[in-house]
Amino acid sequence: MMPLEPAPPCTPVDALVPTLRSQGFAVLGADDVRHWLSAEADQLSQLHSSWNDLPSDAYLKDGGHYRRRRHSCFVVDGESVTQVPHRPHWQPLAYNALHGGMQRWFEPMAEAVVKHPLWQRLLLRLGETASGLRGAQPWFVEAHPFRIDTTDGIGRPTPEGAHRDGVDLVAVFMLGRQGIKGAETRVFEANGPSGQRFTLRDPWSVLLLDDERVIHESTPIQPLEDGTLGWRDTLVLTYRRGGFQGD
Repeated sequence: MMPLEPAPPCTPVDALVPTLRSQGFAVLGADDVRHWLSAEADQLSQLHSSWNDLPSDAYLKDGGHYRRRRHSCFVVDGESVTQVPHRPHWQPLAYNALHGGMQRWFEPMAEAVVKHPLWQRLLLRLGETASGLRGAQPWFVEAHPFRIDTTDGIGRPTPEGAHRDGVDLVAVFMLGRQGIKGAETRVFEANGPSGQRFTLRDPWSVLLLDDERVIHESTPIQPLEDGTLGWRDTLVLTYRRGGFQGD
């Protein structure tokens, strides 16, 4: 029998920004996300289908082969969403001790995804949330579709460990889990003793983080059955004021 996993502490949509302000993070359940995005199930499936075509991450310094990803950047300003010319992902060592300090050029996201009306709406909704938290302004957005699998027997969603991302708002959408155990989410106060742990399981539930106030990590995944490949799909979006990191 598998051990019981703590359920995520879900927040109603109308309490999203107040909850972020009060505790530094919030979780929206899958039904609330669909309502929030005015999304149909087939639209969400269309976005997720491109996760089957993610290239391998060639920059993993632990020598692993368990991560696939793409990367694209946007500016969200009010009701406007603009994709910017393709650029590298860069983080300072202060925020990513394992992979910081280097330019990582990943393949861009599929055009069918970034041109989808739901994609535009998703970026706008998160822009409204970031503005509710920090005040209305342009938001510099990095989008990271991830697939972590058990090719190596174990897969690490956060090989850098517990961390902040050096942005204002982080959104981690759970898109799917197949044949795995693990991937417990852990959120801690950056300057205090409190923390929570839970497991995101429902497709299109989302964890939102005030990156200035909390640090986060996810525990490794393992296959449910030996010799069977398992995987976990997520979409991570970061919103930063003032410009992209590395500019």
